Amino acid sequence: MLQIEIETVWRFRKEGSPQSVAVMLGVLNDIRKTGKITRAANDARLSYRHVWNLIEQWSEFFGTPLVETQRGKGSKLTAFGEKLVWAGQRMQARLGPQLENLAQELATEIKPFLQQRPSVIRVHASHGFAVSKLREFLDREPGIGVDLRYVSNQNSLISLAQGACDLAGLHLPRGELRDQGIKASREWLDPREDRVISFVTREMGLMVRRGNPLRIKSLQDLVDRKARFVNRDHDSGTRLLFDQLLVLHKVDESRINGAQQIEFTHAAVAAYVASGMADVSFGVEAAARQFDLDFVRLLTEDYFFVCRQAFLETEPMRRVLDIMTGSGFHKAIAALPGYEATSTGSVHTVKEFLSHVGTVG
Repeated sequence: MLQIEIETVWRFRKEGSPQSVAVMLGVLNDIRKTGKITRAANDARLSYRHVWNLIEQWSEFFGTPLVETQRGKGSKLTAFGEKLVWAGQRMQARLGPQLENLAQELATEIKPFLQQRPSVIRVHASHGFAVSKLREFLDREPGIGVDLRYVSNQNSLISLAQGACDLAGLHLPRGELRDQGIKASREWLDPREDRVISFVTREMGLMVRRGNPLRIKSLQDLVDRKARFVNRDHDSGTRLLFDQLLVLHKVDESRINGAQQIEFTHAAVAAYVASGMADVSFGVEAAARQFDLDFVRLLTEDYFFVCRQAFLETEPMRRVLDIMTGSGFHKAIAALPGYEATSTGSVHTVKEFLSHVGTVG
């Protein structure tokens, strides 16, 4: 089955000669994690000599060292090497989901002209680690294509109501904010036609630097500690949830340093904090752990999918449910920090769903 990938290319120019840094960034990141050039060479499937030559060439290109070595103590990145790595991490976290959307749009345009036309499941959902994992499993299924578009929580339900997708993502917080989430989604749910599928739960909270140097434990601490914050974009469900939390806890957003600085994914804000450009952000625990950050849990969210009853009875959707209820997928979700496969794949009417979610908290 045809799959299209669009990747970023990061080039530096010096005296008109462009140089791609992609391989070098991977090498530097391995050195940062392990302190060993030999490990970085093995992971890149390159010889030690070649990797060392790359380090020397790039150090000469920039006019400053990228790696420091000490006899008996291994290797570590210089301050400049660290900056390069984190810039690359932020770029990938920021652009990755957008490039996935573009690749999917291109694939959708091309596939009607090909002889093999797999059954395509159109999924509109907010970006998340469990959604990406589900796509990985679906991509392995023969005869099924996945048209996954990352959209906001509200827009996914609108897409379903307008017939623009087959599966729509929906995530709702537990606790005092539950009713607001239900109210916002209720108008787009059709009790006769729609069915709701339980997917996962995920932990939401504050992502802070390792060791939590500012001792941030609450939203009020963002103001009291004068922490540098990086926010999510206004269209994201996570941003809406954060704004609702601020109102609930009577925290004035205008007093948060950096509240207007935005990034577009959980990974992007985590990378922003990990690179030292901010002290704290709000998002999922999995993103914090991915970038070696500490995590202050604030609440739990339940993630669901919504589809039409007629689609639920199709062969592609039966295979989706088989994946959701399978042990392999459950094991993959368990490996994501802060995620849990809870009643994954169980199907509810809208009436059952609204009755149940209103009691969870």
